[in-house]
Amino acid sequence: MADTEALRGRWLRALLPARDGACHPEPYRYADALLRRWSEPQRHYHTLTHLTAVLDRIDVLEEYADDPDVVRLAAWFHDAVYLPDRSENEERSARLAERALPEAGVSAERTAEVARLVRLTVTHDPADDDRDGQVLCDADLAILAASPSSYAAYTAAVRQEYHFVPDDAFRQGRADVLRQLLALPRLFRTPYGREHWEATARHNMRGELEMLSTATPPSA
Repeated sequence: MADTEALRGRWLRALLPARDGACHPEPYRYADALLRRWSEPQRHYHTLTHLTAVLDRIDVLEEYADDPDVVRLAAWFHDAVYLPDRSENEERSARLAERALPEAGVSAERTAEVARLVRLTVTHDPADDDRDGQVLCDADLAILAASPSSYAAYTAAVRQEYHFVPDDAFRQGRADVLRQLLALPRLFRTPYGREHWEATARHNMRGELEMLSTATPPSA
């Protein structure tokens, strides 16, 4: 169970350094609005637990970022809008950041960077010189390098989110996602991610892909 009070404190630690120093609205109102979004009932993987995990991984990777606080703000927004039956979640999440952050006191430049990072999570394919993008994408994908039990729980939660998709269609769609990720020259772009997560993540995904391809449909 995620600690919402701890998350409120983490929001404050990310927001305050990114503000422009003028007088702005009470900061916790934004944290609470985001926490409500991350707690919506349609979520099974993209939950407060996922948000906490991504923030934890950014803490591990922050030395590789140019602006760690902006990366943390992007983590808060990257799945803030999440409807499993929609394809524009990242875009809507980025637009939410573009509306909320200026009101919260974040400069136009940093707001634009947060929105760019959120949109980058569509592909998880940052440029070689995009240090902030590399940290956010590595933090978001680190679940792929989880232990066998945690990886199984992750895949089960993703299936719950897509409960409305028939089994055959889900297996095909999920397999396509895994193949796209496995086709990347590198899943992880930070030195830490490459050293600690790359091999395990590829092993986990290949195992899942094999299970998807050999699964037998339920009998009528």
